[in-house]
Amino acid sequence: MNDIIKEKILESAEIIKESVQLSNKIEDAVVEIYNSLIHGKKIYLFGNGGSAADAQHIAAELIGRYKIERKSIPAVSLTTDTSILSSLSNDYSFETIFSRQCESLVDKNDIVIAISTSGNSKNVINGINAAKKKGAKIIGLLGNNGGEIKNLIDIPIIVNSSSTDKIQEVHRVIYHIICELIEQKISSN
Repeated sequence: MNDIIKEKILESAEIIKESVQLSNKIEDAVVEIYNSLIHGKKIYLFGNGGSAADAQHIAAELIGRYKIERKSIPAVSLTTDTSILSSLSNDYSFETIFSRQCESLVDKNDIVIAISTSGNSKNVINGINAAKKKGAKIIGLLGNNGGEIKNLIDIPIIVNSSSTDKIQEVHRVIYHIICELIEQKISSN
């Protein structure tokens, strides 16, 4: 069993190491987020399953703090309100849970961070389309070659893997970097 554990750790380390090639996209995302925030805009995040948890995690890091004391950064995870999620799923369909929220909450030049390990989640696609109609800037944390979503958004950050757990591990590294850099830029302002 010890050999399997070591193999799994090294496998994760390798895919994280490969993600260095995403540095330019990550930098583009940081610049876009910062430019939006300094103009009084907000960040909206969503995804399914583990990606929903990641959306909440990112929002918590930004609203609270990541590493340094600073003013709160406006971030909202659209995966947390069970009354909204269940009523939309019941009254319309599960495919509307993000689009209806984006339709009512997102404003022009807000940032939407859509998270999908498959790159093909229908409700995420619908949310992206609704946010685009409102004039939001869309960043995607994706896997599986980006799927359909990569062609719909402004900044696709695509982890080169088809393994959901490995994609999520790299997404965590990426969004922690984004949180740290945004926090530094906001604090220095």
